Amino acid sequence: MPTERLLDSNQAATQKVCDCLIQSGLLKPEQAEAVYSQVQRSGDRAEEVILALGLVAEVQMLKSLATAHRVRFISSERLAKADLTPAVLDMVPQRFAEHRNLCPVVFDPATHALTVVTPNPGDLDALREVQLASGAREIKAVLARPAAVKALLAKAYGGDIHAFALLDRQAQAQFQAMLNVYDRNLVTEETVNESVVRAEAKSRRRDRVLSERDLAQGGLASNFPRGPESIASSLELMNVLVSLLETNRADLRGHSSQVARLANRFAERMGLDEATSAALSAAAYVHDLGKMGQYHLTTLNCSQYDGHRIAAQKVVGIPRRLLEPARLPPETVNAVDHMYERFDGKGFPGAIVGKEIPLEARVLAIADTYADLTQNPRNPFRKVLSPSEACTAIAQHKGGIFDPNLVDLFRHMVLGEDLKARLLANSLLALLIDPDPEETTVLELRLIEQGFVVRTVRSAEQALPLLAASDVDVVVSEVDLGPNDGLVLLAETRKSDWGKDLPWVVYTRRQDRATTQRAFELGAIDIVNKPASAEMLVAKLRALLDQRATRRQARGVSGSLREMNLPDMVQILYQGRKSGNLRIRAREGTGEIHFAEGNVVNALWGEARGEAAFFEMLKLADGEFSLDPSFAAPARVIQQSCEALLLEGMRRIDEGTT
Repeated sequence: MPTERLLDSNQAATQKVCDCLIQSGLLKPEQAEAVYSQVQRSGDRAEEVILALGLVAEVQMLKSLATAHRVRFISSERLAKADLTPAVLDMVPQRFAEHRNLCPVVFDPATHALTVVTPNPGDLDALREVQLASGAREIKAVLARPAAVKALLAKAYGGDIHAFALLDRQAQAQFQAMLNVYDRNLVTEETVNESVVRAEAKSRRRDRVLSERDLAQGGLASNFPRGPESIASSLELMNVLVSLLETNRADLRGHSSQVARLANRFAERMGLDEATSAALSAAAYVHDLGKMGQYHLTTLNCSQYDGHRIAAQKVVGIPRRLLEPARLPPETVNAVDHMYERFDGKGFPGAIVGKEIPLEARVLAIADTYADLTQNPRNPFRKVLSPSEACTAIAQHKGGIFDPNLVDLFRHMVLGEDLKARLLANSLLALLIDPDPEETTVLELRLIEQGFVVRTVRSAEQALPLLAASDVDVVVSEVDLGPNDGLVLLAETRKSDWGKDLPWVVYTRRQDRATTQRAFELGAIDIVNKPASAEMLVAKLRALLDQRATRRQARGVSGSLREMNLPDMVQILYQGRKSGNLRIRAREGTGEIHFAEGNVVNALWGEARGEAAFFEMLKLADGEFSLDPSFAAPARVIQQSCEALLLEGMRRIDEGTT
């Protein structure tokens, strides 16, 4: 019978795995018996059963099995970060790859060798079939956990970006147990996955947190749409309406939209499902409804000032009551109702402690506070903070006001993306000069969505100091600026060294020939008549600034390896096809990595050169870096592709051979 042959095959494989681990001293004979029994009951692979029972750590198990097979191995954590190209995936048909549970990862055109990850490196028949299907001269097998290979197949071929999120429930449970014993100061991928795995428990917590009155009124019967297109449409409507309501908030215009963007990125990083992410975004949009009074009421402000706390206690339930007929999702209601709770239980209205506070409320508290610190000059520091300063300020209250693990994750997310934008030269500053807030609101939203940093002023008097002091990349200005004329401001700008070549777009309701002629005489690069599509205008600005990208990039980028690890940085520079010299300064020494069109062409570390130097630097966890984009590599010493280098480097880190 086919089923009997399958069982026999699985039992034989189980025996090989257990024998190998027993010989390595990682598994005891009595533990092996438990593995046999579980495999027979569940039909799972022995490797997965061993990990689920917590008998052996993944890296130790893979290292032992790889030694027995005389191949290399790669851990699930490293495999999750693999970025596979379509050309490599096309070498092996998807159905065949899924049937054999193997995935192509790297092709070396110099040797025509194809590297595949597989839990069965001893299956020579499968490897020969891969060789025939791909046309490669040689197939190199790298050992990986069975479930990790399946997750990689789902991610690479199927586009499932959350394939690794629910990979190993037992490892996540072990990590959660560890968090209960030790205070963690650094968030890891397991922390992120733990949030996803605990989704069902989280739902039960939400139900407990909802008041009996909400339940009696049918608060759980949400009218919020569930289809992807409907959700996106509803959130976009919320975005525009709330932003228009905030036009009179002085320093907090666009605040709720910024909080929603942060919350949405947070949700994506944690791998939350689409419905939960949408509910969290909705909470961000509505969290300040009815609270637009004297104070901006963030969780941090309310914890530090009695006046803020008393004001917030009076209005905390207003957003829910205002939108009660809409019957928002329970996640949205809980996030808004409990955003002023504190992790130490000293918040309100429920004095809930720790992770009993709904996850959405903990995320909203951090995102709202961060947006306030980086946008509102009337925050507790009485000045607008940089992203790094804001993260440091929030981190001072880890475990007291905020969830410590979420704070670490947020810092990593914000500073990592900020650094990525600087590396790819995408952080461009657009100055909008227009007295009409309704005209600029949607345009500002569209610019921010496309990665711009936006400053908006209402008059020429407000604009001139910003133009003189800031590194503005493009100006979008109305002609009618109250008592002054936008063309007069343009003429003044052209008289200075900093403004003579500044890209300037006139965005006006005027359509007379004299205005058009005068604008072009002063060097305006385009005139757009209102009303115009915000998407069209943003596309024009992006095309304009692409021409300035080289000059902007030449300024160079510097930062800390604590903001972004070196493998991630190399991958970003590779994907962005960047050239230059990445200089590394660490306690262990100094080094350089040379890039040409995204490829790593040479590396220097002490006396080491080439690949050896590159692999040594990949181990660095702390240090400083600077990227000089004007550097041109004199020669190509490293011939391997960037993907192959990173894969090999991760393998060496896992095996401890670097």
